[in-house]
Amino acid sequence: MTYAIIGFGKIGQVLAKAFARKGVEVFVATTRDPESFAADAAAIGPTVLPRTLAEAVKADTVFLAVRFEAHPKVAKALPSWKGKTIVDATNLFPVPEGLEVPSSAVVAKAFTGAKLVKGFNHLLAATLAADPVVEGGHRVVFLSSDDEDAIGPVAALARQLGFAPVELGKLDAGGALVHAHGRTWGPLIFQDLFKKQP
Repeated sequence: MTYAIIGFGKIGQVLAKAFARKGVEVFVATTRDPESFAADAAAIGPTVLPRTLAEAVKADTVFLAVRFEAHPKVAKALPSWKGKTIVDATNLFPVPEGLEVPSSAVVAKAFTGAKLVKGFNHLLAATLAADPVVEGGHRVVFLSSDDEDAIGPVAALARQLGFAPVELGKLDAGGALVHAHGRTWGPLIFQDLFKKQP
């Protein structure tokens, strides 16, 4: 299984740190030349590999860590995303008037053929950057998807990275708990919860 993070701002970099902590190889990319952020990637660790967008989207699982408004440009990097999983770590706030579906449903539509999992979006960057193993427990990450077979592999990756995945169900039900609604956030957004592993 190969992994990529698209976007190398605050969230992209802290996700890269999570991979680096466990020595898991991950491509990182933006719409810029990879040389422009190669030093920042190297500072995080040797398993964080700067790539062009065209190279990074060849990965099996792609974390979307760009501004919500930028996701259509990323989606155009491939004519079809069939066989790939998109982990949507974006947040849209406030929700534009008239948008009656979760923002991840909009993202899913843009990435034709992909399986989409909403996840890693509810923690602030500084919290996500910290070691997820705390006081004998593991920091929780919430996952939701309309593709039932997509959550399992992403949950396994979350555990590999040291987190405790909690599956919330489909995007319009459990997933709504970590989406913005109008001018308010879902009740689980920004909740820094811990779970003891069995």
